[in-house]
Amino acid sequence: MSLAIHAENLCKDFVVTHQAYGSLKGLLLSFLPRRRERVRALDSLDFGIEAGETVAVVGKNGAGKSTLLGIIARVYRPTSGRIAVNGRVAPLLELGAGFHPDLTGVENVFFNGVILGLTRREVAARLERIVAFADLHEYIDAPIRTYSSGMLMRLGFAVATHVDADILLVDEVLAVGDLEFQAKCYAKIAEFQREGKTILFVSHDLDAVSKTAPRTLWLDSGHLRQDGPTSEVVSAYAAASSLTPPSPLSGAGAQD
Repeated sequence: MSLAIHAENLCKDFVVTHQAYGSLKGLLLSFLPRRRERVRALDSLDFGIEAGETVAVVGKNGAGKSTLLGIIARVYRPTSGRIAVNGRVAPLLELGAGFHPDLTGVENVFFNGVILGLTRREVAARLERIVAFADLHEYIDAPIRTYSSGMLMRLGFAVATHVDADILLVDEVLAVGDLEFQAKCYAKIAEFQREGKTILFVSHDLDAVSKTAPRTLWLDSGHLRQDGPTSEVVSAYAAASSLTPPSPLSGAGAQD
């Protein structure tokens, strides 16, 4: 099979500027050059994800998981190395982050749909399905500043999953909202899997990882510590992190 995502010696650095404002003296000396520190978020990653695979990414906070998805979504550029992404990408990284508070739900659906690569006509053709999936019929004509955070996430998830993408990037948003909407999220993920779409998702929920992904990448301080079957990687990660591994009854990413 062809590779949907291929990383070779992938590195990403961020420059952090430290401000010396912890004291009056620090404030008075603020005209002095600030100390800059280069932080390596990803270090020499090599992996390939085949088209149609569902792969999870686990690791502690600060391990580089969201940075990796950001590079694949072209939010960030690699510092060095290479990342190849073959196919249309739908990023579910920060649901609702691109919404304008003064626009209505409908207007934001069109706004975000166009950002994700659809034409206005294509958004219009999907509008009813998007609204129905988010279950926001009563509020879709109201400014989204009146929405709760859960309503925003539901609308963001609905838009991103209706753009006919080849690759779905999911960052801690597999299950948003109430239990009924969580079930719809998992059903949508299963639908993508049946359609042969590529899914890469980040989650701290090891049960969700075991339920959804046959393969898992474990990032540790920017390094790829382990890449393999989910049951093996999750068990090793849980043991190293003193976490309770998921129940064997939850399965390991069946895609039926």
